Amino acid sequence: MKKTLLLLAVVLVLVSCKKLAEGEYEITGNVKGMKTGTVYLEKQSPMGMGTQPVDTVKIIDGKFIIKGKTAEPEIHFIRVDKTQGGIQFILEGGKIEVTVDKDSLFKSKVKGTYSNDEFTKFLEDSYKISEKSNKKTEEFQAKNKALIEELQRTRDTAISNKLNAEYTPIKQEEIKNMEAFQSGYPKTHPKSFISVLIIQMMVNNPKYAKEIEPLYNSLDESLKKTKPGKSIKSGIDASKKKPAKK
Repeated sequence: MKKTLLLLAVVLVLVSCKKLAEGEYEITGNVKGMKTGTVYLEKQSPMGMGTQPVDTVKIIDGKFIIKGKTAEPEIHFIRVDKTQGGIQFILEGGKIEVTVDKDSLFKSKVKGTYSNDEFTKFLEDSYKISEKSNKKTEEFQAKNKALIEELQRTRDTAISNKLNAEYTPIKQEEIKNMEAFQSGYPKTHPKSFISVLIIQMMVNNPKYAKEIEPLYNSLDESLKKTKPGKSIKSGIDASKKKPAKK
């Protein structure tokens, strides 16, 4: 009997420690406050209009598991029925853990793979920048409460111009800080999938023209093989073919 129990324990350990093959993913989720329901794995549609379904699984006793295989990292969404919106994460090979807060989706957590751990940290740092700006906005509103109320009543142009002149630098500072954070991210995170997405967005901004190729070259080789990586390379090659301005 003892030998049987020991053998069973060994089998369970081996099963739990089974490694995933290259490209295989296993998403284990926990939905707070929901015992049963349905979870949808979705990705952005090819035309960029909305999302399209990838997989559907049932929630059993507050938990769910989604298994599959992906050719490369890609932004996906976890959506739980009876909730608005979805949880953005990076679908890539490996074991991914999702803790869903159905009442406040932005508080949901995703971890387990390198890119998702980095994505979570990236979002937290972005949130801190926004929070700092929000605090200044609240201070501005409290300071100018009387003027704002008067503007709502009178639509006075002079008051509007005064308030805009004071508020615009606050918003510009937030944009400047966010842009600096995002454009600087790839320099320190060459292995993060977020980096290749950021560089892809930078390609169409003329002010980053001289930075694109060095940033691309610094990326991990695996990221260069992804769809956004190939898109960046195409943009670099196309820019080199353009005739120089006289």
